[in-house]
Amino acid sequence: MDTLFQGASGDKLRKAVLTAVSMLALFLLFEAISVVLGFPYIGAVEKQGYTINVGGHGEVLAVPDIATFSFSVVSDKSTVAAAQDDSATKANAITAYVTSAGVDTKDIQTTDYSVAPQYEYQNAVCPQAATAPSAVGSGMGVNSVVYCPSGKQVLKGYEVRQQTTIKVRDTSKAGDLLAGVGGKGATEVSGLSFTLDNPEVIQQQARAKAVADAQQQAQALAKSLGVSLGRVSSFYENATQDSSRSPMPYATMTSSGKGVVAPEISTGQNKVTDDVTVTYEIR
Repeated sequence: MDTLFQGASGDKLRKAVLTAVSMLALFLLFEAISVVLGFPYIGAVEKQGYTINVGGHGEVLAVPDIATFSFSVVSDKSTVAAAQDDSATKANAITAYVTSAGVDTKDIQTTDYSVAPQYEYQNAVCPQAATAPSAVGSGMGVNSVVYCPSGKQVLKGYEVRQQTTIKVRDTSKAGDLLAGVGGKGATEVSGLSFTLDNPEVIQQQARAKAVADAQQQAQALAKSLGVSLGRVSSFYENATQDSSRSPMPYATMTSSGKGVVAPEISTGQNKVTDDVTVTYEIR
């Protein structure tokens, strides 16, 4: 190949190749510069046009299909072992009862377990008063001085507290279960609430209503302004779900010993809301 560039013809060929390479380099350089000059400046963002901002609201009412409540078993005994044994016996009996009533074991959860010493304050016994003679005026008298030691905290036993949360998927059984756990040895029953097993479906319905509301407002506003709606440039959502809650009418054993009284439980409705803020470009 070196022979191609020898002699007079080779010198002409070398010059022609160099000229072609130089022209190609200049062409590529001009192309790069023209692309760069096509931007207003390096790092510039797309220019924002005129926009309108609207809000939309949507809500859906749904009957809850999950009831949740908690019960506690509290046992006070002289030793930790005795308190734990008594607490476990009561808690296991209640668990057996709710599972026999149709509650799945996966819906029974121990949410708290604690062991705490219990103290009581005892006053010390005061000794008999000591007497000492003293002179009062011209006669003799007697002063009584009593010294009582301070009291002290005395360990009287231990308290075991176990809290369990129950999820009831058949809400019609909620009242009977609330009364039943009280009759099986629950010390406290609280926290009854009603929720939705699949809230996402209801939330999507509320969102669709909120977006439709925002679109309707945006179209009405654009018509009033004499403009047309463009694309959506921003979107913000705030979703909430209000759970139905019922007061806890704790059922206890009747005085006649015939059993427990099941409270009337009303599930009501849960309100699922969705609020959106949408920004439209206008043209």
